[in-house]
Amino acid sequence: MSYFSRKRQEYLSLDQVDRRRFWTDGLLNNALYILMAIFIIFTAVSNKNFLSPSSIVNIITLAAVSLPMALGIGGCIVLTGTDLSAGRVFGLAAAMTAAFLQNRAATKLIFEHLPNANGGWILLVLLVVMIVGAIIGMVNGFFVAKFSLHPFIVTLATQLITYGVILMFFQINGNGGGPISNVAQEFKNVVSGPAFRIAKWNVSIPWYVLFALFLVVIMWIVWNKTTFGKNMFAVGSNMEAARVSGVNVFMTTVLVHTLAGALYGFAGYVEAARLGSITAATGLNNESDAIAACVIGGVSFVGGTGNIGGIVLGVFVLRIIFVALNMLGINPNLQYIIKGAIILAACSLDMRKYLVRK
Repeated sequence: MSYFSRKRQEYLSLDQVDRRRFWTDGLLNNALYILMAIFIIFTAVSNKNFLSPSSIVNIITLAAVSLPMALGIGGCIVLTGTDLSAGRVFGLAAAMTAAFLQNRAATKLIFEHLPNANGGWILLVLLVVMIVGAIIGMVNGFFVAKFSLHPFIVTLATQLITYGVILMFFQINGNGGGPISNVAQEFKNVVSGPAFRIAKWNVSIPWYVLFALFLVVIMWIVWNKTTFGKNMFAVGSNMEAARVSGVNVFMTTVLVHTLAGALYGFAGYVEAARLGSITAATGLNNESDAIAACVIGGVSFVGGTGNIGGIVLGVFVLRIIFVALNMLGINPNLQYIIKGAIILAACSLDMRKYLVRK
């Protein structure tokens, strides 16, 4: 029986009062999606370029950049936590990638005696930045699991520590805090170069969109088809019950944060290829976008609830809104206010659904 068939039977079995509540709850629970749909329609009518092929491809590419971080932080939220260090880990990975894969002919190099960009070196740098991200994530998970510290406090601390490391990294070899630029073209070709071209629309799809799609499939398998995924949801739903059932709560918590850190590293690697020039501010507040996307996609802060499809939807919805705001000429400063309002509304509606179930 399909989802809609089940809902129809459920509706028909209700009396008149419960039917009114059914519609009221349905409207409130989906209010954010309804308002966003109205906003998207309004933007499409106001600006004909919003639904143009180039605009659609732009939204897809922006979503592909954001997806790895959202996929990582989603697991932390499933555990009733969060990760404030995500944006800084992203920035550190981007800076390291740009420094390791600079064009050797550039006049201003961070590291002077590294090999030219080639297939093996490009892959090795990816492994290095993902390992660095995983180590930071492992530290987060260790302190959360071992000492029962709140993830907010732990990741706030590692956010500050990582930012300090970033600032020192940008001082290497007399760089003086300036941008790390002149990323090798060979690296750009592998990551942000066109994977294929749609001649009819005269647009190209970069490689990192396919990489993001691959990560979505992998994470769906991890969340839904592995013991680790089942343990993650069990710990998020009820930690004590999970422990009594034989779940290794310590190891599960550490692994969730470690995996998240590795994904932040991957996201920073892609960003270095996409931008080609990285500053100390790269990644600032990126975790807020990832958290908002997860909450919009149904990953609940009450724990034990969420799915990969919802995260993907949340990322796309958020990117569509930001592109629409730019096309409507909304003041960039006002966009921060709108972003905060979206997070607040999404969390409020999520908590309402939890209280109704309870």
